[in-house]
Amino acid sequence: MEKQKRKKDWTTMLIPFAIVIALMAVFMIVPEESKSVVDTMRGFFGDTIGIYYPILAIGSVICALYAALSPKYGNIKLGNIDKPAYSNFKWGTMIFTSTMAADIMFYSLIEWALYGAEPHLKELGSMTMWAPTYTLFHWGPLAWGFYVILAVCFGFMMHVRRRERQRFSEACRPLLGDKVDGFWGKVIDVIAIFAVVCATATTFSLATPLLTKAMGVVFGFEVNTAVTICVLLLICAIYTITVLYGVRGISRLAGICSYLFFGVLFYFLILGGETRFIIETGFQSIGNLAQNFIGLSTYMDPLRENGFAQNWTVYYWAYWLVWCVATPFFIALISKGRTIRNTVFGSFGWGLAGTYMSFIILGNYGLAQQMKHGLDVTGFIGKGGEMYDAILMIFNTLPLPSVALMLLVITMIAFYSTTLDGITYVASSYSYKKISAEEEPARKIRGFWALLLIFLPVGLLFAQNSLYSLQGVTIIAAFPVGILLVMIIVSFFIDINKLLNNSYNEK
Repeated sequence: MEKQKRKKDWTTMLIPFAIVIALMAVFMIVPEESKSVVDTMRGFFGDTIGIYYPILAIGSVICALYAALSPKYGNIKLGNIDKPAYSNFKWGTMIFTSTMAADIMFYSLIEWALYGAEPHLKELGSMTMWAPTYTLFHWGPLAWGFYVILAVCFGFMMHVRRRERQRFSEACRPLLGDKVDGFWGKVIDVIAIFAVVCATATTFSLATPLLTKAMGVVFGFEVNTAVTICVLLLICAIYTITVLYGVRGISRLAGICSYLFFGVLFYFLILGGETRFIIETGFQSIGNLAQNFIGLSTYMDPLRENGFAQNWTVYYWAYWLVWCVATPFFIALISKGRTIRNTVFGSFGWGLAGTYMSFIILGNYGLAQQMKHGLDVTGFIGKGGEMYDAILMIFNTLPLPSVALMLLVITMIAFYSTTLDGITYVASSYSYKKISAEEEPARKIRGFWALLLIFLPVGLLFAQNSLYSLQGVTIIAAFPVGILLVMIIVSFFIDINKLLNNSYNEK
């Protein structure tokens, strides 16, 4: 019986593996042609039917708040234990560090500048007001809503219903019934695994060049694609070693990562000399976001006068969607013993606190250099300068920039490791036909997924895709995940109402 329970699901393991290898080969052999195809598909999914993504984002937040605030659902505990499995601090740091990859450092440092040249911001008003506001919007409640509602759905499935198949298809069982045991279940799980591979590939391809350039400055070596791939393999080795130790290892690394992250924030906030500007701009941006939240959430630019919504807002909701395959599972796994209400508001609270601190401090420091000291970061990028070089320009304004860059390198590696540990741990559960929430996947399986997640980023780096094309990979992969998101939420409410009705009838 135990052998049957731990039996491998080769279909779910090998089909995504074959797809990833094939895509890696295509990106490396015909980079220009593959880029053209991705850009064309991005135009359809991100522009023609782009409204699909913000509707999903708004709906996810509404469902999460409804589940938390409802007296019927909010008090249901995820697991029959007396107290939560982890303390609030450990739980919160794992939520943030294991769901935010190293690209949060990349985007926090440069995203405001990418918005700076956008015509839409000039229509709204000043860059000082709207660039930092949009960073908080794109990394705010609508983004976290995807994670939070699915964390509740998966937590209920794992800890209350105690189902022994930790995968997307099993979460759809209340809606699809026994169909999830056959062909359609395989389709759902293959889509889910492929999406998380695309998410990982996009993250690696965006943030690793920054990490490599920072290391090149600190250690004095020339940066090229081969060196970047070597850095990728180094990160892969670190997070593979950590994930072999299971949730305990991830928890320890998450704690270390959080302290490193606070060290970077302290460096910029206190030692950078722009403390007042950073805090006041952050305070102003939060107020501006609150005042204009509904308008920002529904802005679609129907006449395509500037393309801002399609290039940025649609991309971000797709970006968060593809990460939904793994990160909500991990949040659900570590939320055992918490109520649905506590899981919802705690996840929102810890998640938003971490992301907002990062964007307010790191982003507003760079904005201060542009608006107060004449460092034209936006102009540099607008003239074709690389985003990574622009970030190094910002670091050069700090005291002892090499020390700051070294701290950035260590923190990014830690972020990579904690996030990919969580993803690898969850993806490994897909390799078993049955596995309970209390069991850990075998080390060999975890090692297999740790290696698999590195292949597609290597192909993308060889192809040297643009930011637009990398965003396209994410938007394309997110489309079917959005359909699965709706199915899982509907399944959750069917299942929880069934449980409550049975309890009522028994009374």
